[in-house]
Amino acid sequence: MNTSGPVDQGLRLIPFRGLRYVPERVGSLAAVTSPPYDVVVRPDGLHHLESADPHNIVRLILPQADTARDRHRQAADTLDRWLAEGVIAPDPDPVLYVYEQRNDEILQRGLIGALALSPAAEGIVLPHEDVMDDVVADRAELMRTTGAHLEPLLLTYRGDGGTPTGAGAVIDRTVLREPLLATTTEDGFRHRLWAVTDPSDRHEIETDLARNQALIADGHHRWATYLRLQREQTAPGPWDYGLVLLVDTMRHPLQVRAIHRLLRGLPVSRALKALTGHFRVQRVEGPLPRALDALAEAAAAGNAFLLAGDGAFHLVDRPDPALLARTVRADRPAAWRTLDATVLHSTLLDEVWRIPDAPEHIGYIHDTAAAVEQAERLDATAVLMHPVREEVVRDLARQGVTMPRKSTSFGPKPATGLVMRSLALD
Repeated sequence: MNTSGPVDQGLRLIPFRGLRYVPERVGSLAAVTSPPYDVVVRPDGLHHLESADPHNIVRLILPQADTARDRHRQAADTLDRWLAEGVIAPDPDPVLYVYEQRNDEILQRGLIGALALSPAAEGIVLPHEDVMDDVVADRAELMRTTGAHLEPLLLTYRGDGGTPTGAGAVIDRTVLREPLLATTTEDGFRHRLWAVTDPSDRHEIETDLARNQALIADGHHRWATYLRLQREQTAPGPWDYGLVLLVDTMRHPLQVRAIHRLLRGLPVSRALKALTGHFRVQRVEGPLPRALDALAEAAAAGNAFLLAGDGAFHLVDRPDPALLARTVRADRPAAWRTLDATVLHSTLLDEVWRIPDAPEHIGYIHDTAAAVEQAERLDATAVLMHPVREEVVRDLARQGVTMPRKSTSFGPKPATGLVMRSLALD
């Protein structure tokens, strides 16, 4: 991410002894991986992953028990048992890792390491979304109890472009060697991981990253968790660093997708009735891809949403300007006030539908088809969103303005389970 001026103290990524699955002890590396914890569609996706392999990482990131305390304790006991049984083992030396994701259309490469933590005010790592306190509290207790960072955050920075130098040059040299691991997950992505062990390579990376700042692309709750746990410490130590994947988006641009809402307890009929006089509502033809095209066309002209859950699709657009003026904060930049996510939360959820902002009422689902399917099964309302442009996200982050939570989904996201970090080893 380009800066408006020089960065006095930029990104600092240090090596660590990664925890990795021992291939001979599991069915396959692909079978023990998972998407990030907040992308797993529950319960169907959770059950699918649990049945894929008895050692699937989902048993650590989304443990199942009656209470939060029992869930976290179960995750810690499972991790300890897998370490004792040799299912997971630490690498012999601290290293940085080069990580590659590739399918027929996308090639993404970046660096995995332990990144020095810094508050947003320092301008080194910039968040762009708000977070939910209950999610941060849950992730914090999981990290405390396991003493581990189980999945890397996705952060982006903007290199110089042109001929690769610094970190980019090291990555290009590293991928010519034999990887530590290679696997293909069921979504068609091929994953490879290498260790960067040469001190001169590490120095080249360190010098390059020190000139850069990063944008949190995915993992705002885990970054907030890192900062919360760091504040609890009384002396410098491993809690001053967090597990991340850093990607130079000048070389590997990320995709930006929307995150959709599942409004539990609100049938589509009631949602539509409440919109009368506030928004234009039109029924649009399916199937889902065709309805999403209609959403994209409407979103080009202003705020627009697609409601589903009753077997049909309903395009909601053209909000009443007086309603927006009354419900959307006026002390934020115009780019923030006109975000679909802003209008959804400030106007629709808070004012029109009056839905409490709590997990039992609002679910966040990345997959469009899954959001529709769950809404139909639960007699609920799926609010399908159109993605925001990356430059809008970056500009707001530079201004220190955070977007409503779950406004964006950057990807591809790193697979969870390929490398983890134990704080006891640092």
